[in-house]
Amino acid sequence: MSELTLPSRLSTVFNFSTIAATFALAYPVTADPNAGAYLAARQAGMIGDYSAASDYFHDALLSDANNLSLMEQTITAFVGTGEIQSAAGIARPFLEAGGESQIANIALMAQAARAQDWGAIFELIEAGHEVGPLIDGLSQAWAYVGNGDLDHALMRFDEVIDTPGLRSFGQQHKALALAMSGDLEGANAIYDLPPNVGVVPTRASVVAHLQILCQLEQFERAADISDRAFGNDPEPEIAALRNAIEAGEVPDLERVISTPGAGISFAFMGLSEILAGEANESYLLLYAQAARYIAPHDADAHIAAARLLNALDQHDAAAQTFAQVSTEDPAYHSAEIGRAEALRLAERSEQAIEVLTQLTRSHPELPLSHASLGDIYRREEQYTEARASYTAALDGYPETATIRWWLLYSRGISNERLDNWDAAETDFRAALAINSNEPSVLNYLGYSMVDRGLTENYDEALTMIEKAIAARPDSGAIVDSLAWVYYKLGRYQEAVTPMERAAELEPNDPIISDHLGDVYWMVGRDVEARFQWRRALSFEPEEIEAERIRRKLQIGLHAVYAEEGVSPAPAVEVANGD
Repeated sequence: MSELTLPSRLSTVFNFSTIAATFALAYPVTADPNAGAYLAARQAGMIGDYSAASDYFHDALLSDANNLSLMEQTITAFVGTGEIQSAAGIARPFLEAGGESQIANIALMAQAARAQDWGAIFELIEAGHEVGPLIDGLSQAWAYVGNGDLDHALMRFDEVIDTPGLRSFGQQHKALALAMSGDLEGANAIYDLPPNVGVVPTRASVVAHLQILCQLEQFERAADISDRAFGNDPEPEIAALRNAIEAGEVPDLERVISTPGAGISFAFMGLSEILAGEANESYLLLYAQAARYIAPHDADAHIAAARLLNALDQHDAAAQTFAQVSTEDPAYHSAEIGRAEALRLAERSEQAIEVLTQLTRSHPELPLSHASLGDIYRREEQYTEARASYTAALDGYPETATIRWWLLYSRGISNERLDNWDAAETDFRAALAINSNEPSVLNYLGYSMVDRGLTENYDEALTMIEKAIAARPDSGAIVDSLAWVYYKLGRYQEAVTPMERAAELEPNDPIISDHLGDVYWMVGRDVEARFQWRRALSFEPEEIEAERIRRKLQIGLHAVYAEEGVSPAPAVEVANGD
């Protein structure tokens, strides 16, 4: 499947254009005095770097202002950076000159929705400047709501509902429109329908339904739905909603669709979300940026766009977009966690740590803030700080929280790296008590016991690693662990095949190449052993490991063991797998 070619079940419902094709349109660069700007812009656009593309395309357009192909590419770049007003400023003369582009239509639709110019939305659709069945249908319905014509709005929502593949989205928007108009019973009736004919439950749809139930004073039913959907989720918006339900009050949340424009923004967001995994992130970003422009105070839109920017390796832009979420918004903590991750990916780990440290101070009741801080500390090899953060997170989560196995596992890694093996083993075993089949934990604990020479645990370690490899047979790290157990047990011939397999799965891993060299040496394949050790050095292992490998190349593995005062396990021949 090409990068923006979609499965037939979706391409029959949505009118897609191909972003890659847009940036690859023919253009006579040899005649253009600013060909360099154009080529740089096209390359940036094809990899989803809309920020660079918009600058370059703008420069190129100055040299050839009437080139329709260049105009379309500039519009696309501006939409991708969220500069919808600039995109719309080019889109209108582009259409007047005979151009046609779905992305130009997106820019003009978003501009009209933000301005609450409902007539402009009708004119765009009637003139054939369409975005696609979902956006066109829902935008027109919300425009009717904006004009105070609820009857025509409901008819248009029903047309969307009757479109194959769009039923749930149409029902969701119809329910929101009914609630906005004051018909809470009608909205509740839609949410009460079975998912196959009503609304497929999502976080957004459940939150909307709960707020409607509270306004209808059906608090007991709201509490039951909340418990089943969210349990004891400590996330601020859910916690505020749960507290309001328990107190028999209508929740004071601002993130309900309260205007027709917000409804259109929600439609753009919905399309971006349902195409996740089906379309390239650079395409999805256009819809998320349109949603952000229409509803500039909508935290969900900022967060969605920022996550797509991260996926496109535009980490600085992602961090800036996450930062647009207000400190007063219930989603602020989610945005800050996302911003910290974007900063880490941009190799600005100190700033990421500062963001999360501040978040743990402003939201001390949120264990996810501590867990996220622990993850960054661990990646930065600041294991003492990581351990403290994981402990704080564990203290904040209830005993029934499924995330506890991950936190125990991560704290166990931190303890192991701090050479506190007893605490590490306790954490690993506690993680397995929660999730007994988790291959990551099984492998880490099993490998650690073998690597530490805990001979009394070798049989248990082998069982753990075999269980892990059954779950993840294509994991080079786990296959390496299996081979290393055999090695430590002196079953060198048996270690050869899994170690070679591990090297195939992880061909650039210095540790696995080093291990393969050791196995070859112990079975008398000295030349191949030295080749693997040199190969391991080429992957730049940590200096302490590199020095040991160089020593093996100089004097051989047995001599290195002798220098270290270590005796390798005597070779064991195992018959019939016993």
